[in-house]
Amino acid sequence: MPVLGALPTLVESFGRQAASTPDRIALVAGDERLTYAALDEAVDRLAARLAGAGARPGTLVGICAAKSAACVTAMLAVLRTGAAYLPLDPAHPAARVELVLADSRADLLLTEGEPVTTAVPVLRLDGEHPPAAPVPTAPPDPSSPAYVIYTSGSTGTPKGVVVPHRALANLLAGMRELVGSTAGDVWLSAASLTFDMSVPELYLPLVTGGRLVLVDPKAALLGKRLAALIEREGVTHMQATPSGWRVLLYAGFRGPRLTALAGGEALPAALAGDLRSRVGRLVNMYGPTEAAVWATSWEVPIEPATVSIGDPLPGATVHVVDDGLDEVGQGELAIGGVCVADGYLGRPALTADRFVPDPYGEPGSRLYLTGDVVRRTGAGLEYLRRADTQVKVRGYRVELGEVEAAMDGLPGVRQSVAAVSGDALVAFVVGDCPDLRRRLAAILPAYMVPTRVIPLDSVPLTPNGKIDRRALEEKI
Repeated sequence: MPVLGALPTLVESFGRQAASTPDRIALVAGDERLTYAALDEAVDRLAARLAGAGARPGTLVGICAAKSAACVTAMLAVLRTGAAYLPLDPAHPAARVELVLADSRADLLLTEGEPVTTAVPVLRLDGEHPPAAPVPTAPPDPSSPAYVIYTSGSTGTPKGVVVPHRALANLLAGMRELVGSTAGDVWLSAASLTFDMSVPELYLPLVTGGRLVLVDPKAALLGKRLAALIEREGVTHMQATPSGWRVLLYAGFRGPRLTALAGGEALPAALAGDLRSRVGRLVNMYGPTEAAVWATSWEVPIEPATVSIGDPLPGATVHVVDDGLDEVGQGELAIGGVCVADGYLGRPALTADRFVPDPYGEPGSRLYLTGDVVRRTGAGLEYLRRADTQVKVRGYRVELGEVEAAMDGLPGVRQSVAAVSGDALVAFVVGDCPDLRRRLAAILPAYMVPTRVIPLDSVPLTPNGKIDRRALEEKI
């Protein structure tokens, strides 16, 4: 696919859209409806307060708030100051939020209600605040960070992916070209703000004159309620993981005018065929956080026999490589181009390991090594498996090593192994920790807490001394 030319940043694109269509509805959140002018004014007010509190280029602002119009306003306001934002989920355990804040060294925290920490200067989103001086209007540098999203880490500590404005702008331009997003479209945003899948569904409608409809991630699990909202608001575009689409399909959903995008997990052919028969258009998306959400796409035909992750979006390049980075028919997927993130926040060694010089690109360009094993087919790329122990649980990336490290740190646990059965996490535990799940829920997000705990006298080993995962699978 061709590389897109110089692109305006999200800050510039939203500002221009608000100026050209001030009276059009931009955002719907429950009973709240904001025009582009009202949203732009709210962004300006908060950006001024943020600037007065020290937000500026080179700083990082944490946002710990429920998904709402105020939260979207906060993200846009942070970007307008030139700072980058870090989404934090108030539903996550306080220990997890504090861990991410400490690791990120955030300069400021925007929050609703009582702050989760006193280690970072706090600015409250709720309550009355005096007006502040206008914020400088210079657009952010395309190479500066736009946001940081934390993903699971194999060493037991989550890691922050730093995504620059140029990659975000490229994503929005490429997605606009892919799905033809226009001023007449209505996008549903159902993903958690800490899940990078939320990025295109939040911002693409706001830079194309469309309408953004917010739904709480928990409400998205209620199929009939979500289907009714889609019908009532006239939603034309929606993203979801395959697990999320199953919830809607089980509720009897049909959306013949809907453009459906599936991603975050492997899309089974049977599910793809069922979903495609009920919607106007289905696109299978693939991409890691390190390549600004989506890097490839595949238009799903009626009655697909197999499922592909397709070909690269504009601004992305893909290579199937061996250990020497030579092109092969089947191997690890490496992604290059404008979409590639800056790396991992404060982790130079890990960044150097996964973000490597691109032998196929311009001097100074880099490839991100995904750890996904794929092969080339006539329909594009076919995903085969992971090359490591990273898994997907309801669309979230989970390093089994991080779950195991958390379990091993609990009293009474002598050894643990985490595994996946279907779309659920399973824990094998040697030792005695009867309240293991409750203890884990105090330090890990809910999607990382195993749904089933299987006690063992000892962990089975292969003849060469490695964990015998096949023997463990037989115990599930």
